[in-house]
Amino acid sequence: MVNISDSAVKKIGNVLCDQNRPMKERFRALFTLRDIGGLTAINCINECFTDESVLLKHELAYCLGQMQDKTAIPILRNVLEDKNQDPIVRHEAGEALGAIGCPELFELLEKYQNDEAIEVSETCKIALQRLHWVASDKNKKLSESRYLSIDPAPPSSEVDVEKLKSTMMNEDIHLFERYRAMFSLRNLCSTESINALGEGFKASSPLFRHEVAFIFGQMQDERSVPFLIKALEDTSEHEMVRHEAAEALGSIATAECTEVLKKYLTDPRPVVRESCEVALDMSEYENSPEFQYANTLTLASNILDMEQASFFSFVQETRISTSTLELVDQLEAAVWEKSKGDRPVKRYFETYDTPFVGRGRRNSYATSNK
Repeated sequence: MVNISDSAVKKIGNVLCDQNRPMKERFRALFTLRDIGGLTAINCINECFTDESVLLKHELAYCLGQMQDKTAIPILRNVLEDKNQDPIVRHEAGEALGAIGCPELFELLEKYQNDEAIEVSETCKIALQRLHWVASDKNKKLSESRYLSIDPAPPSSEVDVEKLKSTMMNEDIHLFERYRAMFSLRNLCSTESINALGEGFKASSPLFRHEVAFIFGQMQDERSVPFLIKALEDTSEHEMVRHEAAEALGSIATAECTEVLKKYLTDPRPVVRESCEVALDMSEYENSPEFQYANTLTLASNILDMEQASFFSFVQETRISTSTLELVDQLEAAVWEKSKGDRPVKRYFETYDTPFVGRGRRNSYATSNK
């Protein structure tokens, strides 16, 4: 957790809750709060659950789950139990509770595994299985995601693509096991595994299809673009799938992705058009030398002045003042420790020659995948 004063955190919270600001700015504020962590950040996120945007509230719940702070449990419980919230928001609250992984949540998730909203029901079933898995593996090191995310299911131990694909597409077995196969295919990151994942868009469950799109966003692999474009362009597809496909395209950030996203900025479904707005901002970030996506704190110079000892101040000062190898190593270590799985930060270090001097993310990425 980054050491930032409560007053600075609340200013970021004000950006998040300001409905007059563009959605892309509010998203950056949200992910800044996620990275900061702590009670004040959680309270700021909670205040935004009264917002009209289903997309934003869905993302609020996601971030609370990724923070894995038990303080957020009552907030997420309230969201899950609130039938006035959109099923997309309630589903994400259920998944977030599963990510936090406390045994005390069994009863709550058992109650809602039979919810009338299929998105909520299926999510709670998967979350319940994750709780059982966490409990059974409590004396073992839990499987860590190479993408630094808290996944709804751990990858399976299987590595054969055809076997994994068969499990993933078998609708007669529990969704949790199918998810495990899906995440194993993600981790293989081969052309064969990406094509197998693309088959996942043929599954009957919108929840399952939305997870495939999310995984493609994590992978940021151009080989998945045709699958994602097809999902976004299918106006009969569930909006939670189209939204996730849009954000995945924003993470991959090719010129083709950008052009497709622009076409749906006026989509009749708010979740889709807001996702395209956010995705275009992500795409712009991915193709820029900008250091941090969750940058609301760094953009507020008055806050930076108050937080000279903060992580973000350390980053800013290092980038400007020196490029010695020793300090580069210190900076990279600090980023890995503090970024809490920010995908663009991870990608920044993987694809640039150094944190300060790079010949271009796209060229380096292409070379590494030949």
